[in-house]
Amino acid sequence: MAARTQKTGDTLAERRNVLQNQWSRFVSGTPSPEGTVRHDIFGSWKRSAKRVAPALSRAPRVIDDAELAEIWGESTLKQAAEAEIPTLQHMAEDGAFVMGLADPAGRLLWTCASDHMGARAEEVNFVTGGQWDEASAGTNAVGLSLQLKRPTTVFSSEHYLAFVHDWVCYAAPILHPATGTLMGVLDISTTWNRHTPLGQAGVSDIARSIAAHLPDERPKAELEIHALGTPRIVLHGKEIRLPLRQVEVLCLLALYPDGLTLDGAHARLYGDAQISVNTLKAEICYLRRALGGRLGSRPYRLQLSVWADFIELWHRLQSKEIDKAVGLYRGPLLTRSDSPELEEWRYCIDAVMGEALSAQADFNDLLQSCTPHKNGALIRDRLVELAREGCRP
Repeated sequence: MAARTQKTGDTLAERRNVLQNQWSRFVSGTPSPEGTVRHDIFGSWKRSAKRVAPALSRAPRVIDDAELAEIWGESTLKQAAEAEIPTLQHMAEDGAFVMGLADPAGRLLWTCASDHMGARAEEVNFVTGGQWDEASAGTNAVGLSLQLKRPTTVFSSEHYLAFVHDWVCYAAPILHPATGTLMGVLDISTTWNRHTPLGQAGVSDIARSIAAHLPDERPKAELEIHALGTPRIVLHGKEIRLPLRQVEVLCLLALYPDGLTLDGAHARLYGDAQISVNTLKAEICYLRRALGGRLGSRPYRLQLSVWADFIELWHRLQSKEIDKAVGLYRGPLLTRSDSPELEEWRYCIDAVMGEALSAQADFNDLLQSCTPHKNGALIRDRLVELAREGCRP
């Protein structure tokens, strides 16, 4: 009977104390609290421990007001959210919340806050221009929602960084209803003692409403290769399912529009691995059928228009269009690929994007050091050196 009459505030306080103890044990290194912390939170803690220091006092702010105003003004997210912004502003004031809309890289493009949360948000850089991806701000609702592509709640000490242990945050991804493309994240946050189970449902409902107002996406080419983050292949406007090897072959062929010989494709895909050329022939045969025969031979080349996100991102970087590059970045290039050439591209993109986001080094010098050779290969030793120096996100 006592449990039934227990006050919600007491229950939240007890939960907060348990989480604080588990978090303290995790950051101290012993013993591991795995199994007593939610699986998605513990996984995020482990990723965060490799990327950010627990003593960090605020999230980074990576963009100034003038540049931010231009980006937000041209954003499709702004167009889609305009109908919901008055509702979000009203909710912020009435419910003592801070609201934020983040782009796919975790940058806050728009925020509004109540008096209760305004000063708190400024202290931790939960403001426009703040960077809240997991690699920059540890476990938090924005970063976790970007990582998982689903609604998330992060309560109190579930946050990896202590400066948001007084918060509870609800976030939901904004997914294009036709393509499933991640367009951004909506976050609603308040102090931990105001937590409500309705928070997650509310943010999810508004995120869906924003997504419904997104403009239709026209195909960028007959074949679209989305290889940053979660791989996705779109043929004639419809997504097709391909195993990793076929996606790798597509990426290599996109890099070499004039074609690759069988030996050249084998070396770039398998390196020194003892895999027969017949295995590669079988992969290409399967891929040719999936593309409706639009894959030529002698040399192997794609016979349809192609757009690839990682190539487009690189062109944007070379043109110094950093914001457009950030908008394209969904994560590392084919993280499970062991193709030597694609690994080099992954190292290089991560190195340059990490520096572009954090602005810790001279971007132009870094870009120059990572520029691909004319034949498409990258300077592998230099990339490994950059990664060891901490250039990767």
